[in-house]
Amino acid sequence: MNFSPPPFVTGLKCLICGATYPHSNILTCPSCGIEGILDVLYDYSSIDNSQFTIRNSQFSHWRYKALLPISPDLHPPFLTVGWTPVYDAKRLAKHLGIRKLFLKDDGRNPSNSFKDRASSVGVLKAIEFGFKTIACASTGNAASSLACMSAAVGLQSFIFVPSRAPEPKVTQLLIFGATVIKVQGTYEQAFDLCREACEKFGWYNRNSGTNPYLVEGKKTAGLEIAEQMKDEMPDWVVVSVGDGCTIGGIGKGLQEMKQLGFIERVPKLLGVQAEGAKPMLEAFQSGKDLVPSETNTIADSIAVGTPRNWRRAIHQIKQSNGEMIAVSDEEILEAMRVTARLGGVFGEPAGIAGVAGVKKAIQQNIIKSHESVLAVITGNGLKDVQSAKQAAGEALSIKPNIDALANALSAHLKIN
Repeated sequence: MNFSPPPFVTGLKCLICGATYPHSNILTCPSCGIEGILDVLYDYSSIDNSQFTIRNSQFSHWRYKALLPISPDLHPPFLTVGWTPVYDAKRLAKHLGIRKLFLKDDGRNPSNSFKDRASSVGVLKAIEFGFKTIACASTGNAASSLACMSAAVGLQSFIFVPSRAPEPKVTQLLIFGATVIKVQGTYEQAFDLCREACEKFGWYNRNSGTNPYLVEGKKTAGLEIAEQMKDEMPDWVVVSVGDGCTIGGIGKGLQEMKQLGFIERVPKLLGVQAEGAKPMLEAFQSGKDLVPSETNTIADSIAVGTPRNWRRAIHQIKQSNGEMIAVSDEEILEAMRVTARLGGVFGEPAGIAGVAGVKKAIQQNIIKSHESVLAVITGNGLKDVQSAKQAAGEALSIKPNIDALANALSAHLKIN
């Protein structure tokens, strides 16, 4: 079946050489190779803004279909993706020493992850380009989101994960019917093997690090933030960073909403990496090309030693006059505890790293105490139960009598 092209997409542009290409199933710039990440271009002057404002009763990220590279002939997956809630976390803000702190909880998406935004677009592009099978490499969340969305539209999915992927995430893949390939190696090795398999077996490559259309799904969080926070736009938007696609996409969404006149200014972006996986921070600080590195962090979803979309991410951070920072695993675990106990949101390590970054940025005077912040929580804490157990501590174990309870409570309260 031939599908009509996305009505407002004008082509693709290489982030390195600037060459432009027509809308097609092309992943990277033919001249620049795998490093030649492409950006989707739109004819903004032809977009009717009323199509995707608060007047639109469709409270999902499909309300922004005019700003997505989707054929009008395709029906989105029936699962509700996006339009996730934003909470005013007053107690957590006070604890961190900031005037205002908002939490956008993307753990509320169908597979409990921000990555559903990208995968929902990816499965539609696969169908549009005539594929029946789709694949990706992931440390967990992109994988579970792809398995979920593939099940919703009837595509077969093959998922490549490194051996360190948390079991709850692997279980999600299997329950959705994906074929899971555990690669005895790193995420980078799983990524390369997935790319080779797509070429050899004719599968659609969903990897957002190199697929230009997937980032467009991620930018919907930026579009939503602009609309949801229009009357109280934060000074900073804080995002955990692994491959660079998420913060790059959110930045693009915010910039588009400014260009279309929905907001007057774009918040500064703070990109937060783990101390054990910070090649992009080093490139940001040096101003030089990224140098791949080894990774060692509990935050598996941002444990990326060779970020593919680092240029897009750094461009968006600098365009917003933002900053980057790195946090330790201990700081991430602390952020998991305080965000749950004072903010009511249970995030996985990578999903909560942004909150750890807020605390550190305040300490380093990057974020001022009088400013306001929105942190994007990109994944639910139940996706990595082992890390959650480290952060949460142990339950009280007692004999079934009131004296044992009283003694246990007394000892517990002294410690806490």
